[in-house]
Amino acid sequence: MEWFTAPELWPARTVFQRGLAVLYCVAFLSAALQFRALIGERGMLPVPAYLRRTTPLRSPSLFHWRYSDRLFATVAWTGVVLAAALAAGAGDAVPLAAAMALWLLLWGLYLSIVNVGQTWYGFGWESLLLETGFLAVFLGNDEVAPPLLVLLLLRWLLFRVEFGAGLIKIRGDACWRRLTCLCHHHETQPMPGPLSWFFHRLPRPLHRVEAAANHVVQLGVPFLLLTPQPVASIAAGLMIATQLWLVLSGNFAWLNWLTIVLAASVLDLSALTGDHPRPDPPPWYVALVLALTALVLVRSHRPVRNLLSRRQAMNRSYDPFHLVNTYGAFGTVGRVRDEIVVEGTSDPEPGPDTEWREYGFKGKPGDPRRLPRQFAPYHLRLDWLMWFAALSPGYAREWFGPFVERLLAGDRDTLRLLAHNPFPDAPPVHVRARLYRYRFSTWRELRTTGAWWQRRLLREYLPPVRLRG
Repeated sequence: MEWFTAPELWPARTVFQRGLAVLYCVAFLSAALQFRALIGERGMLPVPAYLRRTTPLRSPSLFHWRYSDRLFATVAWTGVVLAAALAAGAGDAVPLAAAMALWLLLWGLYLSIVNVGQTWYGFGWESLLLETGFLAVFLGNDEVAPPLLVLLLLRWLLFRVEFGAGLIKIRGDACWRRLTCLCHHHETQPMPGPLSWFFHRLPRPLHRVEAAANHVVQLGVPFLLLTPQPVASIAAGLMIATQLWLVLSGNFAWLNWLTIVLAASVLDLSALTGDHPRPDPPPWYVALVLALTALVLVRSHRPVRNLLSRRQAMNRSYDPFHLVNTYGAFGTVGRVRDEIVVEGTSDPEPGPDTEWREYGFKGKPGDPRRLPRQFAPYHLRLDWLMWFAALSPGYAREWFGPFVERLLAGDRDTLRLLAHNPFPDAPPVHVRARLYRYRFSTWRELRTTGAWWQRRLLREYLPPVRLRG
């Protein structure tokens, strides 16, 4: 069945599967280490309370059967182990049906987490990981040559990721059309990385080149994915180069790395690895791949309509299984950066002379002298939501109050999400939050003060509060 397989993409499939398994491992690890404070039984947005407000049809998850923190931890750590095994090649060491079952189990476990994660899991890369993971179930293992139809579905997904991001930019903020957005983006992005200061300080003409190159790669190059080799590989290589630039300039969880992994599935590396056998796929496997192709094509009509719409939505899933979604990023770029600084005091009656001590976050800017750290592909969910909360209190309405309560109670799981607890011996009596305007230091300010950021107080975000009783 020569029409069904693409043996020349055998090494590309291997790279794709191993890379996807590594990212699954990171995603499950992020869930295992953060869930108790965020969505655990005593978390800020507890899963049991959410399950009482939803149904298995609206949010399919094994936790509708039963929820406990122990069960969630078991699911998350099982995902870590299973993903690590697949990254090490376990999928090629078992029969085809067993390999597909392993990938399906991995997808089902993560779907169960995302569908109870609420605000903390409302990011586009969660749906992207699930959609990619579902396609990976049907990609096969060393028993069969890579199925061409599934590889084309991966290209269709990569096309939607890149083209959707390009369209939402060109339709959105006027600075993208003027090629000036990147004069601000490196400073105002949700979580800068250790090189973001240097990217921000590039000359303005280079920022214009960045923006223009972004438009070319996201609006033009995706169409080349549908052309024969080697043009398709060249297109994928350009996308990989662009995504690596983004990896260096900021922290976007596994979004960039997953896009790189998708692009790797396009690369024709057969010249480097030689020929591979061409075993005929079993009929049941061919039938499943054909059914998957039909399903994706049918489910693609809403994402296509969204791409064509002048009111294009960004990062939307159209079904509870996250099978065929729409993607996009940074249709609007902020011109200024505001940050919430959370402080506590042991003073029972705060006054003008009260000493307030600042909590430190792992990823988001806080101490002006602290160089931003690199965390991606690991996802710091609290830090990301703090960025949204600074944009508008409405983004934090559900969880910010519970977060402050847990600081006042000295909750260990919550404190583990932070980089610095200024009250190691006993929790504070009062906690407050203030909104600051941050900007990157100039070269002269950096040399003089050693501070990467300059900040000034804007206003009170939350007045001093204490626990009742």
